[in-house]
Parts: sequence; structure tokens; C-alpha cells
Amino acid sequence: MKLNETIKSILERKSVRRYTDEPVGEETLSTLVEAARWAPSGLNNQPWRFVTIESREKLDEVAGFTKYAKILNNSTAAIGVFLDTSTIYHREKDIQSIGAAIENILIAAEALGVGACWLGEILNRREEVEKALEVAPTLELMAVIALGHPPETDEGSNAARKGRLPSETLIVGKF
Repeated sequence: MKLNETIKSILERKSVRRYTDEPVGEETLSTLVEAARWAPSGLNNQPWRFVTIESREKLDEVAGFTKYAKILNNSTAAIGVFLDTSTIYHREKDIQSIGAAIENILIAAEALGVGACWLGEILNRREEVEKALEVAPTLELMAVIALGHPPETDEGSNAARKGRLPSETLIVGKF
């Protein structure tokens, strides 16, 4: 299979949970949000909204709402991803669109050499995160993505890749 840069970024993407102290930077965060906004959405309603976080104080505060606090405590930036409930036309489809926007962020981060980790467990305390990030009541937290520059050697981040099921076991029908 010939790999172009997009496919290469998809295949090499992994969850990075440790980071250096080097800041991600506002320009990179803007690029990641730009990638997210081009995700597909039903009726092109674009139900996603984002909060970018670079403040050490705010990263540590949000970290307090997840059992994976260490990841955010170690990151230099994060993006809170929200569903704008005032734009919903079909909740499940809109949540799928949010997933596509998140995946665009993750792939773009890989392409830019930025480590990223999608934190979903934090949804157990979403109301507290929403309050900490001072979002409108119409915004519902869907995920927080921790970001940072990966260390040169990061053996622990690739563990999940070893257990990927072969493609042929995932195809359950051919016609």
C-alpha cells in the first residue's frame, strides 16, 4: 500500500500521555481547531465549540476532574470540545460529528509532531469542567484533548497499537 502523508498520519497516530515542557503555542492550537472545524456534520450545522487552554493553573484545575489527572498535569495545552446544544438537529448525528472533529484534531496533531490524548473519562464530571471553563449553559462537554510535545523516547504511548485487530477480522460481510 502506498502511503500519502494523510494516511501516514492516521497510521502513526497514537495517544501520547507524557510531554516535554515545550509549549504547544497559540498558532498550533489555532491550526488544530481549524482542522476540527472542517469535519463533516449533518446539515452542515457544525455543532462543535472549543475552549483552548494554555494556562498552567487552568490545566491543573481541569486535571482535578479526572482520574487521569497526570496526563493533563504533564501537558502544556489542551482543547475542551463541546456540543452546542442550541444547534442540535439530531443528537446522535451531532455527537458523531463531534467525534469526527476530535479525530481531525488528533490526526492534525500527529502531522504537526504534537502529542495528543483524547480524555473521555473526564465526562463523569463534565458539569464541573463546564463550570471551570466558564462555558455557556448550552455547551455540553464531549472531551478534553491533552496536548504537548512528546519526549524523544516514549515507549509507553504505543501500547494500544500492539493490540489492533487485523482488518480481515473487522470486515463482517462482503457483497
